[in-house]
Amino acid sequence: MFKPIPVAIGLRYLRAKRRNGFISFISMASILGIALGVTVLITTLAVMSGFQKEIRDRLLQMSAHTTITRDGEPMSDWQRAVDVSYKDPRVAGAAPYIEIQAMISGPRVQGALVQGVDPAMEPKVSVVAEKMKKGRFDSLAQGSYNIILGQELATWLGVDVGDQVVATLAEVQGTPMGAIPRMKRFTVSGIFEAGYNEIDRGVAFANMQDLERVLRIDGATGVRLKLHDMDQALTVGVDLAQRLGGGYRVSDWTQQNANLYHSLRMEKVVMGILLSLIIAMGAFNLVSSQVMLVTDKQADIAILRTLGLTPRGVMGVFMVQGSLIGIIGTVAGVIGGITLTLNLERILAAIEAVFNVKLLPEDVYYITGLPTDMQTADIVVITVVALLMSFLATLYPAWRAARTQPAEALRYE
Repeated sequence: MFKPIPVAIGLRYLRAKRRNGFISFISMASILGIALGVTVLITTLAVMSGFQKEIRDRLLQMSAHTTITRDGEPMSDWQRAVDVSYKDPRVAGAAPYIEIQAMISGPRVQGALVQGVDPAMEPKVSVVAEKMKKGRFDSLAQGSYNIILGQELATWLGVDVGDQVVATLAEVQGTPMGAIPRMKRFTVSGIFEAGYNEIDRGVAFANMQDLERVLRIDGATGVRLKLHDMDQALTVGVDLAQRLGGGYRVSDWTQQNANLYHSLRMEKVVMGILLSLIIAMGAFNLVSSQVMLVTDKQADIAILRTLGLTPRGVMGVFMVQGSLIGIIGTVAGVIGGITLTLNLERILAAIEAVFNVKLLPEDVYYITGLPTDMQTADIVVITVVALLMSFLATLYPAWRAARTQPAEALRYE
């Protein structure tokens, strides 16, 4: 089959002769370096994406994707907002809520966010009813003045189901003695565990109508929405706010958890940049191997030049040879990275069995497995970066080969 001369010679140079096998060894080291870098980068980003997804899912299963509130006042028309939301096919669920900070007192005192919810509508936007460890979520009946605490919060307060706590709400009332905070005694009717410390220790649930009476307000703080696609949270919220009219404020889950969301993304980006240095090391190794190959092939280059091969053709020979090393290393790394990622749980289990250790003990970490989320976009970016680095690594050695003067190279031959 016909091949362009530079391609044919470049393919031949990929396999070293017996007398210069060291060049072949250096080429193999370059392939292994690039493959190792790509493998490690794919697996690491998959694990980081897995942890990011796990944390995000645990956080969002107890909170809303989108929140619609009135601008500085209670939402008395929350039922209309719920009805309008359900007309949008992108909305999976909607529920009103009241939210206020409070100091909850039992044998000990702890600050928490008290959320007033409708026990019939709340399961449509969160899974708190499924996370109950003790008691029932529907115990938040109107007029019962019951409260459900997170497990960490209940443990810290030293209370259990059936005990009573006093909630000092961040709302004052005027009295002849001056402004004093509103206080109400609640009965603990349930304990939940979300698996996320910020929620388990800092959130409590009560009936929304009960909180309305305690706070003496008419309406909800806002309406929370659960969407079929959480990435459309802000767009859906803005559309619904426009349909409802003016005076509404929209926030989505990326804004409500901005610090956590941005820190997770920043960690992934920084880790990707750092691990890309492994691929860069393989590329630098490729440069050295190409320079050694050009030095070893000086006589061959001179003969090819005398036979009519142009400097551009000489440059193409070594660019083909170096690019093939990069392509082989990258393909091997992608295959290795995907294989390693898919079998990471088994490898972790084997290490724990062989060395009799627990790498992620349940009493220390909420996430006891090793979640992975292999994203096609990450693999594509890694592949492109590795191929680009490999291609750039061939330019200088190929340019140096093209500058070889036949007379100087054959002087001592």
